[in-house]
Amino acid sequence: MAKTTFIAAGDAFVTRRLPRGGYVGFQPVKELITSHDVAFLNLESTFHENECSPAVDSGGTWAMSDPRTLDDMMEYGFNLFNTANNHSGDFGIEGVLATVRNLKERDMIFSGTGEDLAQAAKACYLETQGTRVALISCCSSMPNAFRAGAQSAEMPGRPGLNPLRFNQVFHLDHEHFAMAKQVAKVSGVNAKQERSIRNGYAVPPKEGTLSIGATKFVEDETSWVESTCNKQDLKRITDEVMEAKRQADVVLVSIHNHHIDGSENYEPPQFLQDFSKACIDAGADVIIGHGPHELQGIELYKGGLILYSIGNFIFQTETVEFQPWDAYANKGMPLDTKVGAYMSERSANGTRGYGVQWPIWNAVLPSWTMEDGKITELKLYPYDLGMELPRSQKGVPVLNGSTKTLQYMQDLCKPFGTEVDIVDGVGIVRL
Repeated sequence: MAKTTFIAAGDAFVTRRLPRGGYVGFQPVKELITSHDVAFLNLESTFHENECSPAVDSGGTWAMSDPRTLDDMMEYGFNLFNTANNHSGDFGIEGVLATVRNLKERDMIFSGTGEDLAQAAKACYLETQGTRVALISCCSSMPNAFRAGAQSAEMPGRPGLNPLRFNQVFHLDHEHFAMAKQVAKVSGVNAKQERSIRNGYAVPPKEGTLSIGATKFVEDETSWVESTCNKQDLKRITDEVMEAKRQADVVLVSIHNHHIDGSENYEPPQFLQDFSKACIDAGADVIIGHGPHELQGIELYKGGLILYSIGNFIFQTETVEFQPWDAYANKGMPLDTKVGAYMSERSANGTRGYGVQWPIWNAVLPSWTMEDGKITELKLYPYDLGMELPRSQKGVPVLNGSTKTLQYMQDLCKPFGTEVDIVDGVGIVRL
């Protein structure tokens, strides 16, 4: 393969068009992105003209963007896209298919969603001079209805996203396990299941295990959280990685994840770490994580690169044009409520939630170079999204050379043994 440069951006929740000539600070961002051969972006929305019915569940905000914003994303210089995220199914199967149609009409190269599971799980390929790049995309944070389904001998498949499901078990020490058993007994939360066991329809739980609703507990010496990948999904994805390795020079894997094992959003869960390493073992070169809307650490593994989360790139949730009845009903608000009023109530007039959390509005663009199948350079370009700006203006990236952001990345990388030097407003990762 030829010497090839890559850059990746995280979540693009875009609801406003680029102004003519761009915004103040747009040009340096564009110049940085277009200086690379491969430029990846997560499209954190559905793209259609309000012709699709909203799903019962959403990714939090029902995300719908004007299809012309796809042209704006290409104006930044991006040429490789993920469509598998927790908003992919916000407008049901119709929204999935409309998004796919609008991307294909623009000849955009993407993976992660499709007409059925085979299409959603399939790698897409980007041709650059001397290097062919594959991208496989998946998502671990979604309602079950968002999952694509496979075609059978008798029925077509279901449009949706390529899922990576996982299992989570909460280990409790003896004292707290006994407390959990008492809560289950007193509340009667498992009465239906216990009746099924008495009638012989269900199998009794193993000694030292307990379920409270759908949540599973195990008695242990200490309390901790165990999360593991769904084996079926992991095999499907790693099989596609191996196939892509046969067909391309470089294999990228995109994973959208919101889940954590503990209480801190900056700590990647164990299943995500295991998944990332399994993909590299199968032949992937770089894992591009996104989803929690903030940065997580970087790990170097067997010559591969794991970016656990690269944060937000565009974050314009509060200027979305439409929200369905469900959004207002969930807040107990009148059905003739306008979106702006709904967003003001949700954020307590900008005093709570994402709007006041520094990590949401500060991130980095990781840039790396590959030669002969090896990563030879990795840089981090910090930027901010204007947390202090009014709703109508905030949410677009401006490069700022922030030492604070790069020092934050140094701290996030330490648990993985990754060292980051700061030179002239850029992070230099020691390889």
